[in-house]
Amino acid sequence: MRHPFPFSAIVGQDQMKLAMILTAIDPGIGGVLVFGDRGTGKSTAVRALAALLPQITKLEGSATNAATEAEIPDWADPVSGKMINVPTPVIDLPLGTTEDRLVGALDIERALSRGEKAFEPGLLAKANRGYLYIDEVNLLEDHLVDLLLDVAQSGENVIEREGLSIRHDARFVLVGSGNPEEGELRPQLLDRFGLSVEVRSPNDIEERVEVIRRRAAFDTNPDAFVEKWSVEDTKIRDAILTAREALKSIDAPDDTLRDCAGLCVAIGSDGLRGELTLLRAARALAAYQNEPTVTRDHLRAVASMALSHRLRRDPLDDAGSSTRVDRTVEEVFA
Repeated sequence: MRHPFPFSAIVGQDQMKLAMILTAIDPGIGGVLVFGDRGTGKSTAVRALAALLPQITKLEGSATNAATEAEIPDWADPVSGKMINVPTPVIDLPLGTTEDRLVGALDIERALSRGEKAFEPGLLAKANRGYLYIDEVNLLEDHLVDLLLDVAQSGENVIEREGLSIRHDARFVLVGSGNPEEGELRPQLLDRFGLSVEVRSPNDIEERVEVIRRRAAFDTNPDAFVEKWSVEDTKIRDAILTAREALKSIDAPDDTLRDCAGLCVAIGSDGLRGELTLLRAARALAAYQNEPTVTRDHLRAVASMALSHRLRRDPLDDAGSSTRVDRTVEEVFA
């Protein structure tokens, strides 16, 4: 079995890697939207992070990766009761996917051959307790993106149609990537993603050389390359696991809440989703850095990824959205 590229060996793209780490600490932050050039390591980072995380324990044969018998939905076939360890799931959502393939549908073969009304689970069931990755999310039909975001937020897939009344756990981190030159998501959908990151090809020659060097080493001898970076990956894994445990005890004083509200008012963010996401991301970062309280430094570090996609469009401002957020942060915190 081929190893994924080590997460810690990815050159640059610090904002993208941090966004994915934060959602691994607190999946409640919401999905991650990564827009940028092709070949900038978007899908590599998703698979690398999932491989870095500990394996999940599930009941053998469970269609939804259930960890206990209580989590097995009543429509599912019986399982052996044997517990097995499997890698954290990373499920790809192809662009041509239908709604039935995504959420699940009536098992036609079983209905015809046995006369039984049974449910055939879809990709959302397979992604439970893992990651659902959509390349070119901006080209996916809007109603499917809306459905995905609803399920990702609720953690449950509910189907009421064709005489079926089905529900099952669907707790996953949604990661969408795309090239903005091929179209943008509607603002209503953009706002539903927790974090957003822009990635670009590096302009520094030495950085590009290092990317080539590491990729060539990985392709030549994957086992040796993975072993070389295993210590760094282990450090990140341990920090994520420690942060998950510490998250509930991270303090966010009233001054921090006022800072969150002030930033969102200053950038013109509609609704309260911006404040809530900003706070959750800052708390996850504080936990990752082993600090007990959220500070302005944490808010500064995550503000652009939590708020840049929530900006109201200003046709007279040529600055990029991340730059505008950074500028607003300094003005508000001055």
